[in-house]
Amino acid sequence: MLRRLLAIIRKEVLQLRRDKLTFAMMFGMPIMQLILFGYAIDNDPKGLPTALLAADHGSMPRAITAALANTGYFAITRSATSEAEADAMLQQGEVQFVISIPADFTRRIIRHERAQIAVEADATDPTTTGNALAAVEPAIAQALARELTGPLASLAPKPGPVEVVLHRRYNPEGSTRDNVVPGLLAVILTMTMVMMTALAVTREYERGTMENLLAMPIRPIEVMLGKIAPYIAIGAVQVAVVLGAAKLLFDVPMAGSLALLSAATLLFITVNLAIGFTFSTVARNQLQAMQMSFFFLMPSILLSGFAFPFRGMPAWAQLIGETLPATHFLRVVRAVMLKGAGLPDIAAELAALLLLLALVGTLALARYRVTLD
Repeated sequence: MLRRLLAIIRKEVLQLRRDKLTFAMMFGMPIMQLILFGYAIDNDPKGLPTALLAADHGSMPRAITAALANTGYFAITRSATSEAEADAMLQQGEVQFVISIPADFTRRIIRHERAQIAVEADATDPTTTGNALAAVEPAIAQALARELTGPLASLAPKPGPVEVVLHRRYNPEGSTRDNVVPGLLAVILTMTMVMMTALAVTREYERGTMENLLAMPIRPIEVMLGKIAPYIAIGAVQVAVVLGAAKLLFDVPMAGSLALLSAATLLFITVNLAIGFTFSTVARNQLQAMQMSFFFLMPSILLSGFAFPFRGMPAWAQLIGETLPATHFLRVVRAVMLKGAGLPDIAAELAALLLLLALVGTLALARYRVTLD
């Protein structure tokens, strides 16, 4: 019995050695999880891009701006000259915050009046902005404590000579579901579309029908389009279900154009189907195709900004995230649904998806085997 048991164990070890992809997945998946959760994930993002709209350039506004930067949360990367320009930066996702200091800020403090500072936040992801907004008032109070000396010292003991007005734009209640439910659209489509087409070609090999397919007078691009076309309709049904549930069950707003979102979603579905088809040209069987799909799904969830703040990741993780279709589609769906963004606002993300489609499609056609060898 022991001899037979050892023979079976030896057989399984030999199969593992031959199946190098499965062997790599067994070690690659835990290593990826360790690296991503250990180095790339941060629920307290720092250095968030911030635009400054300052009409008063006195010493007090400068001190307050420096104090906000010293919290580590606000990185003053842009300077706006008008409210319209600042609003455009916020809507297009160029900045996370806009700090507005009015022209009469210093004059009102000197007159013993309450001055206002407005901090507008892109609150589509409450996790990203929560800690930063909580640090605003303590930072301003600390800055004023250093500035309110001499004739202005009488203001210091009073409860706040400056009133901080916080605007949580696009998600004023800080609702997590307003952020998560649109993001689920990207995750569901990534998971199902990639997996379905990853099994498309390998299924032909395992069923023994690939020879018939190769004998047909069709080109590789026609095979690819024929394989992914039916799943576009399935993806459209999934989109309708998710958007319907988002409106009817979770009351997620649709501030933008449904037609624009539908067109962007169609492009995203096509990109994922092309990625799945590419996996099917590499994998030798359906098990390998499934493993490759899961290996792709994990970074799509962790590095796209769905599960964790994108701007809280280190530069190398953000670079990897920019290569994932889910990252760009998440920005599109949240911008259209929550911000009411138009085509110019999401044009860069759509261009990135088109570029990914061209690259993946070219790779899939190059990898497609026209023989059974």
